[in-house]
Amino acid sequence: MTVEDTMTIREMCEAFQVTPRTLRFYEAKELLFPIREGQKRLFTKSDRARLKLILRGKRFGFSLEEIRQLLELYDMGDAQLTQLTRTYEVAQDRLNDMLRQREELNEAIEELKDQMKWGAEMIASLSEKKDAAE
Repeated sequence: MTVEDTMTIREMCEAFQVTPRTLRFYEAKELLFPIREGQKRLFTKSDRARLKLILRGKRFGFSLEEIRQLLELYDMGDAQLTQLTRTYEVAQDRLNDMLRQREELNEAIEELKDQMKWGAEMIASLSEKKDAAE
């Protein structure tokens, strides 16, 4: 592996729009494994691929533990069949959760709209009574 194949922490931050603290956190959680040269961290192509998957998983609401478990399945020796199958299962569960949350949010939005309509009508009614009394 040559230096050209690696990225510094600054380059990783710029490429993935994350902070150094984020990269150190993922390293501490054993999600990334940069090469250490003294205080310097060098991130390999594998680290970049892992970070891309971590960020995608976080975007979809996967827990860090789920992401870590899925990343560990990469080297099963079955051309990633196990990893892809398990990722699909976790993604299906997450999608079902998101759809349920969207349904609940849609219901809450409609209830809030109804309450606001009632509130606007009450304000208008009370304003008319006040104006009539003056």
